[in-house]
Amino acid sequence: MTTMNNKPVRHFLTLTDFTPVELISLIGRAIQLKAMWKRGETHEPLHLRTLAMIFEKSSTRTRVSFEAGMTQLGGHSMFLSPNDTQLGRGEPIEDSARVISRMVDVVMIRTFEQEKVELFAANSRVPVINALTDKFHPCQLLADMMTWIEQRGLPNGKTVAWIGDGNNMCHSWMNAAMLFGFHLNVACPEGYDPDGDVISATAGHVTFFRDPSAAAKGADVVVTDTWASMGQEAEKKIRETAFAGYQVTTDMMQLATPDALFMHCLPAYRGMEVSAEVMDGAQSVVWDEAENRLHAQKALLEVLLCGFPEGTSEAA
Repeated sequence: MTTMNNKPVRHFLTLTDFTPVELISLIGRAIQLKAMWKRGETHEPLHLRTLAMIFEKSSTRTRVSFEAGMTQLGGHSMFLSPNDTQLGRGEPIEDSARVISRMVDVVMIRTFEQEKVELFAANSRVPVINALTDKFHPCQLLADMMTWIEQRGLPNGKTVAWIGDGNNMCHSWMNAAMLFGFHLNVACPEGYDPDGDVISATAGHVTFFRDPSAAAKGADVVVTDTWASMGQEAEKKIRETAFAGYQVTTDMMQLATPDALFMHCLPAYRGMEVSAEVMDGAQSVVWDEAENRLHAQKALLEVLLCGFPEGTSEAA
């Protein structure tokens, strides 16, 4: 087993890499770090630490939040694209992981296949963070759960409606339902369901619908995502037809609880998966979600490099 400072190296490749207790602890720390940042306090536990940021998929929120977060924690980040490294010229992932992890303190990867981040982590001496794959987007869920807890308190016993594609965000919301103790209603058109292994792993925490209105009824949070994710641009017209009727509208939000929140990981396309009235309305917390990427990931970096606070149980 790889160790760092005489402790086993921990990675964050899906939400399930942390226990429910650890996730609540991490989000609590993120809320503390956010308050400290807004008060102008300097907090630099990662002085002289380096984050390697490997991007095979382009990004706005991921790059800005990780780079700014590492700076605020007193460390340094470096942007690595396939065009600028041997990864883009066919060097085995295992070899790149062995080399890069001898030179930096933590690695985040934004790529296509989940298997890539898993293979990199298996050969890394330092923590590896999944900053998005086609299967999971756990960093976004940290920000989403942080936003929900800030706005409404702990989510256990509540209901979330996922409206749209059974994609990486849907998979991560399914994991979150299992770990945070809420129920997830998933409404997808036929042919766009989540992956079977995620369905099996989260059985009992998720109910599936074809009718998005039925899924939204009584929900405390309504969530959606773009219908055509990165790499699916060629399918855009086909998907627009398949997802007709799955737009989150004011009428759909009225089926949810009166104080229901609307969430979206961004970028959003008004008039497609969400109406402008909902996206820019009073129930929308999308800008808080986006900002909280910064604070949730700062807490994640601190935990991976410095450990959880004393007394944090690692039991599920």
